[in-house]
Amino acid sequence: MKFNSKKPNPISRRDFLKLSSIGLISLPLINKNSFNPAQEFPDYETLGRNCTGGIALVRSRPDVNSPVIKEVYEDTVFPWIREISAENPDLNHFIQRWVETPEGYVYSPTLQPVKNLPNSVINSIPEGKAGFWAEVTIPYVDLYLDNPPARSPAIKHLAENGFPIRLYYSQVMWIDQIRVGSSGNVVYRVNENEKHGYGYGDVFWAAGEAFRPILDEEITPISPELDPAEKTIRISLTYQTLSCFEGDKEVYFCRVTTGGGEFATPTGEFVTWRKSISIHMAAGTVDAGYDTPGVSWSTFFVGTGVAIHSTFWHNQFGEKRSHGCVNCKPDDARWIFRWTNPSVSLVESDVTWSGMQGSTRVIVEERLY
Repeated sequence: MKFNSKKPNPISRRDFLKLSSIGLISLPLINKNSFNPAQEFPDYETLGRNCTGGIALVRSRPDVNSPVIKEVYEDTVFPWIREISAENPDLNHFIQRWVETPEGYVYSPTLQPVKNLPNSVINSIPEGKAGFWAEVTIPYVDLYLDNPPARSPAIKHLAENGFPIRLYYSQVMWIDQIRVGSSGNVVYRVNENEKHGYGYGDVFWAAGEAFRPILDEEITPISPELDPAEKTIRISLTYQTLSCFEGDKEVYFCRVTTGGGEFATPTGEFVTWRKSISIHMAAGTVDAGYDTPGVSWSTFFVGTGVAIHSTFWHNQFGEKRSHGCVNCKPDDARWIFRWTNPSVSLVESDVTWSGMQGSTRVIVEERLY
């Protein structure tokens, strides 16, 4: 996914179907008077949410050719028993992992690994602060739009058609008000404004238990004493991997998802130029579009808006599928965000700078056969 400051055109039915494929659109109707985050999620340590944007298939065995036991809608949440290898290789995909659930086997890239960790609520914004950054710690939470009409094209379409507006596990949002909702539960106001990450200005209310305030120590810089010139990120488009080097020593490694085809991630040598704790990423055309709030831990390294960032709408790390950005698992994106220069704080949460001084070098390579 890439960031584009130009707002997309109004969404057509065709665009809506495309947006649903990235996990923003869901089917059941929302109860606007309910702010209960404990939506009967399975009681299991690790869960898997259907993040396909549509139907996911549960099969009798970890094999793409095995019988289909059932079809499940987007946002269905399964107990994640274990991840195993496919019985027979699927030659159309690099990823050969399946998730065992009590109901059968689901292809791993279609399930976002999540947890259900409701939080103790706080009753007021900390004294002297305008708000706080918070991370969603349950599979998903429904939002209630506070300032209609919706401004984001995707949110507008959801609201006008009675679809639920949701945030998902690992998303980071700005909370600036707290109150008691109509159901008696404490609710937080989620404010998507332009001051705290790029947003259209939509404001929502959501169950407070769904959000865990982020602490200062969670984003303290990693290896801040090191000369910035000694830090280098190497991204392999061929192998879909990212490595962080301090001098010649590899200090971090993860699998990623980059762009391919017309949305290929650019190759070459770049430097980091912007970092944002959370940002609303949007761009749209007739042929392709996305409109996604709460894209967290974004480290931009190409001037057109290409970034390394957290991803919650797929689990396909190791294969190309993005719109040009480098998709990472949330924990990987956060580590990279903390390690790259310069540092960003909870107060100064979106920083842009010019020039190479103090930046981290990013090398994107692809081996051609």
